[in-house]
Amino acid sequence: MIVDRVDEQGLTALLDRLAGLLTDTVEGGASVGFLAPLGHEEAVAWWRGRAADVAAGRLAVWVARDGERVTGTVSLALPDKPNSRHRAELVKLMVAREARGRGLGRGLLATAEEAAAAAGITLLHLDTETGSPAEHLYRSAGWTRAGTIPDYAADPGGELRPTTLYFKRVQALAGAG
Repeated sequence: MIVDRVDEQGLTALLDRLAGLLTDTVEGGASVGFLAPLGHEEAVAWWRGRAADVAAGRLAVWVARDGERVTGTVSLALPDKPNSRHRAELVKLMVAREARGRGLGRGLLATAEEAAAAAGITLLHLDTETGSPAEHLYRSAGWTRAGTIPDYAADPGGELRPTTLYFKRVQALAGAG
């Protein structure tokens, strides 16, 4: 299993495979912002829309691959405001259904946390569907629950579900920034 940070060209080259991962994730019950059924072309268009943010340095994307197959991804959304450059939002942690249960999600999470620390980021935050399997991952990785918001987003079937907010302080590496 290889995990690499991708640039705009790398993201564009992987559009079809990233779209496959996104549709698999939604079909598996995780909304990650989408309703089912999520069509492949819609997923490709969504990923294509992320390329400009990657090119501008507003989004860092890591992709896990097993051979040619994309098995997971995680991103950090980096703020552009002067008063918030110490923090980032962890977004779109996805693991293909067939690759779950082997530590890939934990590995992707650690990759993003380490990269954040290397960039001088000291605070990470995220939201995830309350009661989802992802909650266990975040808690076991040392993330702190900040609270729950009712009826925050619809699950893939369209039912409004609560979301739980988490944060984690990371130690900036010496010389980072």
